[in-house]
Amino acid sequence: MSYKAEYIWIDGTEPTALLRSKTKILADGAEPPVWGFDGSSTNQAEGHASDRVLRPVFTCPDPIRGGANVLVLAEVEETNGDPHVSNTRALLRPIAERYAEQDSWFGIEQEYTFFKGSRPLGFPEGGFPAPQGPYYCGVGADTVFGREIVELHLDRCLAAGLKVSGINAEVMPGQWEFQIGPAGPLEVADHLWIARWLLYRTAEEVGVEATLDAKPARGDWNGAGAHTNFSTRAMREGYDAIITACEALGEGDKPAEHIAQYGAGIEGRLTGAHETAPWNKYSYGVSDRGASVRIPWQVEVDKKGYIEDRRPNANIDPYVVTRLLVNTCCSALEKAGQV
Repeated sequence: MSYKAEYIWIDGTEPTALLRSKTKILADGAEPPVWGFDGSSTNQAEGHASDRVLRPVFTCPDPIRGGANVLVLAEVEETNGDPHVSNTRALLRPIAERYAEQDSWFGIEQEYTFFKGSRPLGFPEGGFPAPQGPYYCGVGADTVFGREIVELHLDRCLAAGLKVSGINAEVMPGQWEFQIGPAGPLEVADHLWIARWLLYRTAEEVGVEATLDAKPARGDWNGAGAHTNFSTRAMREGYDAIITACEALGEGDKPAEHIAQYGAGIEGRLTGAHETAPWNKYSYGVSDRGASVRIPWQVEVDKKGYIEDRRPNANIDPYVVTRLLVNTCCSALEKAGQV
């Protein structure tokens, strides 16, 4: 018997990378090998030297095809084995290893929006729905759109063994969220990319597009983010480490460094309205969804826990965001002796 291995990789499209995939048929019992592809068709090579390499890094059951079939997430390499310039996972690995003893955990809240044609799902043709208010965690055909896709996507994520921890309808019609985590920096990012691929494939089956656009509808509508919850062992054990991490994220050029890599179109989403802080001003606060970084109220009560960075866009590269948070916060905690 043979089985199908769907190789999935992140391409070189800018400013927001796309997912690509193709199928390899393997003999029963064979491990997914290193493979290749035409990088000139994915913004990762020029035609005169177009071969690029796919190196498997994470494999899980394929919940769409079922059986013994698998999904294979791969890093992109040059033919000499060096990481391709688009391979941000390779940049995360040494940082994750450098601070592994601090035991970083992440939970990423992936917001997204369904589109049918040129309009968000639930937007009437030639007009607009009632203002936002009843849609967040809503129920009923007049407030919720696309639930059948969301439920099937959730089932498929669970069947694939991904660390999905929940779903909910969001503030705008056709806008939803799923959460991945808690998990370490590499694992949470790997699982998020596979969950995104499964979302696109599931919506594709019914002719709907799922977009990570940070501001999918102009006007008085919430944008789409990827709020990133973060902690280290020291933060989960004491409040001083929480404050150290929050302060570190606001020091010097750190706010600008993070914002520049927190997703395309961030200025259109982080306006200071719609539960956001202005993109060019850093702040943190307890239970404050208008701050750059929120300390949940229960964390202040318990004097330990985690923080929520509310700045990342829906269209982030999770390898980049986890690298930035680990590097900034863990280095500050190490310097402060709070490890």
